[in-house]
Amino acid sequence: MKTKPREVVTLPSSAPPDGPNLDRPIYTLSVASEILETHPRTLMMYEHLNMIKPKRTVTNRRRYSQRDLMKLQAIQTLTRKHGVNLAGVRYILALMKRLQEVGIESPDGLRDLDVSLLDV
Repeated sequence: MKTKPREVVTLPSSAPPDGPNLDRPIYTLSVASEILETHPRTLMMYEHLNMIKPKRTVTNRRRYSQRDLMKLQAIQTLTRKHGVNLAGVRYILALMKRLQEVGIESPDGLRDLDVSLLDV
């Protein structure tokens, strides 16, 4: 029995040529909270305090992007590891983003935070 040779099918890539789309809203509240190992209510509180703004579906469900998760990880690092309150987190992230824009290095204790891709 002869088999037909298989055709090679190339599918269009969903990612742009310069890398993955960090703003594509793909994670639900439960998945995001599982990835971040935090309670879903905590993510809702961050949204209420305007620290994060997830996209909404037509049925009003939250969808988090990879950029949102990166910002939430930075928030968690500052609150858990450095003991900063949420008002301080806002200030530190904005300050670090500004330092990066003008080309100044971050302080020694905060070098592990990368704010280059975050919307602050």
